[in-house]
Amino acid sequence: MLSLMRYGMMAVFVIFPAITSFEQYASAQTEPSRVLLTADNVYFDEDTNTVTAEGNVEAKYEDRIMRADRLTYDRVRDIVRASGNITIIDPDGTQRFADEFQTDSSMVNGFAIGFSTRMPNGGLAMAESAVRTADGLNSLDKIVYTSCDMCADDQRPTWALRARRATLDQESNMYSYRDAVLEVAGVPVIYLPYFAHPDPDSGRRSGFLAPDFGTSSKLGLFLQQPYFWALSPSQEVIIAPKLMGNANPLLDIDYRKRFWSGQVNTNFSFTNEQDFDSDGKKFGDKEWRGHLFADGRFDITPNWEWGFGIEKVSDDLFLRRYDIEGENSKRGLYYGQPLRLLSQIYLQGQEKDWYFDATLIEIDGLRANDDEQELSSVSPLLFAERLFDFNDLGLLSVNGSATLLNRDEGIDSHRVSLGSDWSNSYVLNGGLVLAPFAEARYDHYDLNDTVTNASTVERSAMTAGARISYPLYKAGDNFDLIFEPMAMAAFGTPGANSNDIPVEDSIAYNLDESRLFDGNGIGGYDLFEGGHKASLGVSATALWKNGVSITAIGGRRWRNESDPNFTNSSNLDGTTSDWMTGIAADLGRPLRFETRLQLDDEDLSVNRIDARLSTQWWRLFADLRYYKISEEISRNGRDDEGLSINGQVRLSDEYYFVYSRERDISGRVVGNMRQSARDLRHAFGIAYEDDCSRFEISFERSQAIDRTLGPNDSLKFRFSLKTLGDFARPGDL
Repeated sequence: MLSLMRYGMMAVFVIFPAITSFEQYASAQTEPSRVLLTADNVYFDEDTNTVTAEGNVEAKYEDRIMRADRLTYDRVRDIVRASGNITIIDPDGTQRFADEFQTDSSMVNGFAIGFSTRMPNGGLAMAESAVRTADGLNSLDKIVYTSCDMCADDQRPTWALRARRATLDQESNMYSYRDAVLEVAGVPVIYLPYFAHPDPDSGRRSGFLAPDFGTSSKLGLFLQQPYFWALSPSQEVIIAPKLMGNANPLLDIDYRKRFWSGQVNTNFSFTNEQDFDSDGKKFGDKEWRGHLFADGRFDITPNWEWGFGIEKVSDDLFLRRYDIEGENSKRGLYYGQPLRLLSQIYLQGQEKDWYFDATLIEIDGLRANDDEQELSSVSPLLFAERLFDFNDLGLLSVNGSATLLNRDEGIDSHRVSLGSDWSNSYVLNGGLVLAPFAEARYDHYDLNDTVTNASTVERSAMTAGARISYPLYKAGDNFDLIFEPMAMAAFGTPGANSNDIPVEDSIAYNLDESRLFDGNGIGGYDLFEGGHKASLGVSATALWKNGVSITAIGGRRWRNESDPNFTNSSNLDGTTSDWMTGIAADLGRPLRFETRLQLDDEDLSVNRIDARLSTQWWRLFADLRYYKISEEISRNGRDDEGLSINGQVRLSDEYYFVYSRERDISGRVVGNMRQSARDLRHAFGIAYEDDCSRFEISFERSQAIDRTLGPNDSLKFRFSLKTLGDFARPGDL
């Protein structure tokens, strides 16, 4: 509807500047060079004091073109009148048509009869008449708007919007409609005797947004009606009460504000209700419950900024119980893990040769076995780095880091680290590439409850070595081949790790092919890969002339000594790593594929696989991901396997079968219970799509179980009308 008013109704009155252009030419009182008029005949009638152009009339004014069968300028009444096959073409491609129109030279009063317009976005508007009056009111009578193709004979548009009258008040910049009807396939489905909304070009205005409604076995029938309130040019709020058949109402509020130096975004909700399960059955005491998600960012100088992120809920299952999204969004410098909420405040500075950040973090857990007393708060986390470019002598970085982890129960860990990294690269005779490197780090820990009851632990560790590779290139008639054997050797501090140092930042680390040739193969600070190590591998890339490419990299790592601080899941335990490989193939639209494999170092069995595939072939579009982690390297000692699918199949030119599935194949442990394989989400349905609309109906089932919340079924309807837009909330200011 907004598109109609922006490109349709307002477009009618752009006719009048084109008319005035002819008037300026005919009266010869202003710049005649601004308009170029051509016609089969142009003559002046002294008796009536009129100028008339007839036959293939074309007037060009700036980049606008007007065509008509006849154009007349009455110099006495100061009226311009056009008739017969009137067409006006704007620079953006918008076309307007009319049987007749009339206006005065001031463009205050005027009308058009038999008006229609075709917009560049495909929208088509038609009206019996368009009238502009001196009081600032512009009206369209008996208007019809659609963006569907109307070229075929006897074809009804998929949808059309009809209204007895649409009016624009130029003083208030408001559109109002009388007797508006939305038709689908010629059948009226929605009737409103009156409604109004602001002119899209007048800026943000307060008003109701499209509602959200549906049903589920958990919430029952629900309706959420948001209201958009433009508080000022720099701030807005969306107030969205939600009514549910199985629960008390919930109020959801979004508030956004821009400042000269930054912005703040806030989303919160609250309700007074008991707990309830997936069938809507209530239990426990009625309490005030809710959530708060907020973030902000502010510039201090061009190189410095500060910001914050807040993630809080009243109870662990609140977000899932009320289907509130946004848990895993980034609010600050750091992302939270799944079912972990992160509140943070930070300071960040950056230039081309230095970087600094300082962050305070508080973590809240939403998992069944989380103990809030054991979750740490970080106050603070610091990192600083300075780069020195010595040109032919290499690149040196000096960095410092500190973190203070505090818990109500468990180990408190306070760490300060200083480090440096140096690297360079040389191309030797014969094409060999030599890249020497060195890394050194000093760590100081203040701890409690350690294995040996030590209160402080210090560590100095270093590693130095070189990478060498021999890239080979062969050009072919059909494809080019790049083949590059690589090797790395490094010597480091033996026994670099201490059993007293708690592993916090490397607990879920896994060495893969991306760090196969690093001198220190571990990520994070709590562990350091010391000793002597070496890696061998190869990368290969085939590039076809038609854009198809296949890339593969793989190899293995050796160590001279085993470090008990490295777990099986890290791929750094023992003296040999598993075989690691990554393969990617881009065949264009038919197939894109990438996979990462970790093969056991003894029997080459698959310990880890993460494969993704996407295709757009014939009538099929699909995106698939499959992953599996064997119990040999799993952190919990059990297989972890899952599959996700999203796709659609085109059944005909206009109908599609849509499908999505997220399945936990191996099952998982929630609390003290082992769950069997189940679909975390499974949805399928039918969609209809043509040149101007899309309608979709789908059934969705979730078999995920988390304490009192279990399987849930829902039936969803979605539709969008092209050029009128989807139902969605407005974006940030």
